[in-house]
Amino acid sequence: MKSGSTAAQIDAVKIRIESHPGLQGHLSVGAERTVIGVVGQITPEVQFEMERMSGVMEVVRISRPSKLSTREFKEENTTIVVGDAVIGGREPVVIAGPCAIESEEQLMATAKIVKEEGAQILRGGAFKPRTSPYSFRGLGVTGLKMLREASKEFNIPVVTEVMSPEDVDMVASYADILQIGTRNSQNFNLLEEVGKLRKPILLKRGFSQSYEEWLLAAEYILYGGNSQVILCERGIRTFEQYTRFTVDLAAVPVIKKLSHLPIIVDPSHSTGMWELVTPISLGSIAVGAHGIILDVHPDPTSAKCDAAQALSFDNFRNLTKRVRAVSEAILSEA
Repeated sequence: MKSGSTAAQIDAVKIRIESHPGLQGHLSVGAERTVIGVVGQITPEVQFEMERMSGVMEVVRISRPSKLSTREFKEENTTIVVGDAVIGGREPVVIAGPCAIESEEQLMATAKIVKEEGAQILRGGAFKPRTSPYSFRGLGVTGLKMLREASKEFNIPVVTEVMSPEDVDMVASYADILQIGTRNSQNFNLLEEVGKLRKPILLKRGFSQSYEEWLLAAEYILYGGNSQVILCERGIRTFEQYTRFTVDLAAVPVIKKLSHLPIIVDPSHSTGMWELVTPISLGSIAVGAHGIILDVHPDPTSAKCDAAQALSFDNFRNLTKRVRAVSEAILSEA
């Protein structure tokens, strides 16, 4: 739209777009410009019609398969506010907590420490997708209730995974952010369902997903009307077997170039080794990640889920000090 176009002109264009079967208009209002993203098959006749409407500056075809997640649609970074956390802003956010909620005692002890050490969001898995059906798969709704109590007790927002389209509304009633795990990153029915929410969605990259496939997964959520998508790099599958997965830190600057969506990194699940979590966390912040998500446990040796990657309380304290130092150094140079 032209600079200074009126609300009436913008509404008129959006209404005209959606009067054509199969077309949707998605509005993006920025400091410099207003864009209406048109999703659907656009004929030359419709394009000509749009170009002649009052207030329209130009009609530009977006060449990439993903439309709503691109910088072409929205130049400004998307920022998502959850409690005191601003994801996508200047300062990186720390999300921390147990990979799986095992008991009230374990969760409350962890929540206390992560809050004291400056984490802005508490993580905790209630429904766990596991490779083996014999592994601990979480406490389900009981775990969600514990997570909500921890949120109230320590005044901290919470994120947890949802695995099934049928569970979306139920999980959303307990969580501030819903996580789509790597195994469900191309579960399109689930992506469509969370797209109906007006809560932030943390979308992990599938371990064999290209950048384009990852952004197209986000597109499902954005297309549904939910603009609050957080991307999470959690390692990809390569020939290397020493670490659990291969951390693709190049994903951070690449995604920031291609997309306006915030991106964080999961050093815990990507490496699978607690001693690598701190260096990968520091590297993530150094390359510009908007945050990190970490596994923390009172006694990692007894953890029922991914024990090898969990940080002890002392290791978490040491990590947060170093992350703050790297973050402050980068911000001082900006």
